[in-house]
Amino acid sequence: MSTAIEVRGLRKRFGADTVIDGLDLSVSRGEVFALLGPNGAGKTTAINILTTLLPADGGTATVSGFDVHAERAEVQRRLSLTGQSAAVDDVLTATENVEMFGRLAGLRAPAARRRATELIARFDLADAATRPVRTFSGGMRRRLDLALSFVVTPEVLFLDEPTTGLDTRSRRELWDLIRAVADAGTTVFLTTQYLEEADRLADRIAVLHDGRIAALGTPSELKARIGGDAVDVHDERGEVVRTIPTDGTVSGIRRALDLLDQEQVAGMVSLRRPTLDDVFLAVTAPVLASDRPLEASA
Repeated sequence: MSTAIEVRGLRKRFGADTVIDGLDLSVSRGEVFALLGPNGAGKTTAINILTTLLPADGGTATVSGFDVHAERAEVQRRLSLTGQSAAVDDVLTATENVEMFGRLAGLRAPAARRRATELIARFDLADAATRPVRTFSGGMRRRLDLALSFVVTPEVLFLDEPTTGLDTRSRRELWDLIRAVADAGTTVFLTTQYLEEADRLADRIAVLHDGRIAALGTPSELKARIGGDAVDVHDERGEVVRTIPTDGTVSGIRRALDLLDQEQVAGMVSLRRPTLDDVFLAVTAPVLASDRPLEASA
């Protein structure tokens, strides 16, 4: 599988603050790649560099084989960017917004109208096609914003926290759209603060910490490094009073329960599986990560 994004030794400073400090990563074509990190970790800075909006101070980065610094125009022709706020005109209707973007992208008027009709249907906005965008809900605005990114189908789609501020239903609907976009062949580079979002969408996840990749792998690989399943016993206040590791199988859970019976441990029992929350905390919290940090792997 060929490479869509290649980053080596990328660096960026703002005054005395180093935000990106030797960033290395590679994203394959057609992959959904999620970049996680705490606030201020440099996620948006990384996207701004990769989309040619911000120059790097060092290192190299290519998108679709073109250098983001030396070949900016070629890079821009091959990507779309959806930022943290919807870049739509509130006065225009959904259809008018898409048609306008089509004309700006170089489509003739009939082609822009056809493309608008296709995208309005694809992103489930047909019922609101003639309504001013100012009447839209947050989820509808984000769907329209994503539709605008596909006026000309990009090779690489950058999504900077695309579901921020959306309710649960709207967020899940947008996840389905993003997954469909990726399944159709577009590479998706996603930043998010929602760990469930990364777990649901991403083929691979990188955790950015102190300007570098602190952990990298599939969601399953990252969670496996934290440890296996465990049976927890909680007291009446909900605090864990006993934990027994298990392989998660029926026989394994039965052995854990038998052991609890033998020890006469009282309380409520639950099965705990490693989550991306555990991974995130392990690689971004010094107290938790100091004993045995997760190593990034390609």
